[in-house]
Amino acid sequence: MDYTSIITEVDGPVGILTLNRAERHNAFDDVLIREITAGLRALEDDERVRVVVLSSTGKSFCAGADLNWMRRAAGYSPEENTRDAERLATLLSTLNDLRKPTIARVQGPAYGGGVGLVAACDIAIATYDAVFALTEVRLGIVPAVISPYVLAAIGQRYGRRYMLTAERFSAAEAYRIGLLHEVVPGEEQLDEAIQDLVDGLLKNGPQALAECKELIRVVDGEPIDATTRVETVHRIVRVRASDEGIEGLSAFLEKRKPAWVSQG
Repeated sequence: MDYTSIITEVDGPVGILTLNRAERHNAFDDVLIREITAGLRALEDDERVRVVVLSSTGKSFCAGADLNWMRRAAGYSPEENTRDAERLATLLSTLNDLRKPTIARVQGPAYGGGVGLVAACDIAIATYDAVFALTEVRLGIVPAVISPYVLAAIGQRYGRRYMLTAERFSAAEAYRIGLLHEVVPGEEQLDEAIQDLVDGLLKNGPQALAECKELIRVVDGEPIDATTRVETVHRIVRVRASDEGIEGLSAFLEKRKPAWVSQG
């Protein structure tokens, strides 16, 4: 597929999806939303790809909604508004539910929906000078579609502050409240940190990673009761008996690398 607003590439086992509207600060419009969704699905289907990195060109990671797109949306009918919101919801759920590990490479500001992208990734790393804001209420709207992912990352208490005030907050604050996992001085260190993460992820069973992501989604927030116990027992029994589970345990006992790790 030919893209106009993103770039996708495969570098060995790493799939990289790059937002490429630097002149518009990688702000969302209907084309960018559609292309990110399609690009993520293509990388998920690519058997070569084991880790997906979400990045951006230019000075901003993602500035939220594009002004021209918002002008068009102001004249939408209720049906058009619904379809528009559903496309963004589909993008975020596609990113959040991707069976492969995802890493957000945040090199600059992320506002509104850009914060949603960061929150929907499994791991997020940013440079010190990145800034964040949930600015929707300043426009008389609400961060509805991104809210499940943002609240899962930062919790209700910080969500109340930053969704209500629309104030900017620093990368250090984003790290403190849980939106980011790591903050580094600059882009060189950003790439080094991501490479370290990728190297670690590639040592892990690909199917186990996918199963682990699903496990977290199913168990998070559930009471520790009989139903949860049955669910977790069922999952470990099934995975332990899988080809990958057998290979991983055999490799550990035989003190060798498992089949999914490069033997070089």
